[in-house]
Amino acid sequence: MGAFSNEDLSFSSNFNFASSQDLRFSKQIRDNVHGSIYIDPLCLKFVDTEQFQRLRELKQLGVAHMVYPGAVHSRFEHSLGVYWLANEAVHKLKTHQGMELGIDHFDIQTVKLAGLLHDIGHGPFSHLFEREFLPQVHNGLDWSHEEMSVDMIDHIVDEHHIDIDSGTIKKVKEMILASSKIALTKSSREKQFLYDIVANGRNGIDVDKFDYIVRDSRACALGCNFQFQRLMETMRVLGDEICYRAKDYLTIHKLFATRADLHRTVYTHAKVKAIELMVVDALVKANDYLQIASHIEHPSQYWKLDDTILKTIETAPDAELKESRDLILRVRRRDLYQFCNEYTVPIDKIEHFKDVTVRDIVCSQKSSSERLNEEDVAVSNVRIDLTRGRHNPLESIHFFKDYESDEKFSIPDERISHLLPTSYQDMIVRVYSKKAHLVETISDAFENFQLKTYGIKAQFLKERATVLFMMSAINFDLKEKLQVATAERSKIPLLSCERKAQSWFWGGERMEAGQQPLQWKLNVEAKGKNLNFKLAASKFFTELQVFPILSQV
Repeated sequence: MGAFSNEDLSFSSNFNFASSQDLRFSKQIRDNVHGSIYIDPLCLKFVDTEQFQRLRELKQLGVAHMVYPGAVHSRFEHSLGVYWLANEAVHKLKTHQGMELGIDHFDIQTVKLAGLLHDIGHGPFSHLFEREFLPQVHNGLDWSHEEMSVDMIDHIVDEHHIDIDSGTIKKVKEMILASSKIALTKSSREKQFLYDIVANGRNGIDVDKFDYIVRDSRACALGCNFQFQRLMETMRVLGDEICYRAKDYLTIHKLFATRADLHRTVYTHAKVKAIELMVVDALVKANDYLQIASHIEHPSQYWKLDDTILKTIETAPDAELKESRDLILRVRRRDLYQFCNEYTVPIDKIEHFKDVTVRDIVCSQKSSSERLNEEDVAVSNVRIDLTRGRHNPLESIHFFKDYESDEKFSIPDERISHLLPTSYQDMIVRVYSKKAHLVETISDAFENFQLKTYGIKAQFLKERATVLFMMSAINFDLKEKLQVATAERSKIPLLSCERKAQSWFWGGERMEAGQQPLQWKLNVEAKGKNLNFKLAASKFFTELQVFPILSQV
């Protein structure tokens, strides 16, 4: 991950754990983020099951590896990392405040198991399965991977006859659900601070984020200067809540800012979302035949579902899966849904914003040579925040001055820096064309929708170029050839093509009509912010034996 090395990222407290447990009975695993991880015998019983091993077949970042090739790490690695950090966190608290807090072996074991098993109910392709696929095939279904995780834990215990008391299992499941909609009320929990470690529903600071922020940044070759070690070393429990030193305020802000940056640059990258939209369409089309969604009905079937479902569809000969196979083949050949444009919803409109639908775009079309259908358009509504929606997550975090003081307090932004953000959520609407030749038509409809909705065009300006090309052949139908080529290759859409009636000089001599090369004015469009547009356009047309004489962006 950029300038970091394993030594920089490894949490150097293995000796603390070693002193509290005989490592001879633990399994050592070498992790590329945290160094040596030791799995205790009870947790190992869960790891060595087919249900947990399934996590090896679930990529942590779904289809992001098709844009960031290094992002092939799995939820298996992440789960081990969260297990280890949960173990380190609870041991830190026990070392510094064990007598005061009454942390015992039962507490340590439940926190570790919660860290290990918190994602065991995750579906294929990261959050795509539950947020994009299931809502399309089960309208109104209220399902979450956290709920499946707790069901899967019961299934594993029963299936593999793991000797563990019901009280431990109950508390593990409560900790996993702590940040979900069905979490227990705080008043019903004992030692509430323990629920802040793995899935913190109170303020969002937890070891789950500590691990995936560092691990994802490393895998995508991005820099990351957030250091969770600082927070782990100095955290303290006051009033049954984990609090942090006041001087670590900016470190905590960096946690949330780095997470938001990952969402913007990786998780919701425009190309990643395009591929996700295609994968969802492929799964939806295959669902009736393969009954993919039915796997959620019971853990005994659900554990069999993972990312390999795509390969199953891709290699199946069944005629019923042809549409899905064709979509997956388009992904393989990089013939993706084409990004048309995007806009960021104005701040004053976010609170009452309703997701933009495909119908909204189609119904906004004005005059055009080709009428749009809903099947031609895809829309992605992207929300990026600091974990608390429109609210500042630091408002719910408490700090302490130093270790001599038992007072906890919150810190308003204005007391720290005027450079901190005043808005904590972005809402971005992206529109894609499923057919390359409709990019311009859909872009215009999207523009009309914004004018109708907000009275302004808030989208990015599309980068276009007017490029003059000539070719040496005479009486050649360039326009037809270009239209065929762009339809087939879908790389650089041809928006217009017209012959220019001008004389040409070739070799210093004026060429007569019928002898001169044809000059055409081609209006082509560069996707997004493609700084290499002129090079790409020139290469494309040169392959067609069309040679540019002038280009202007």
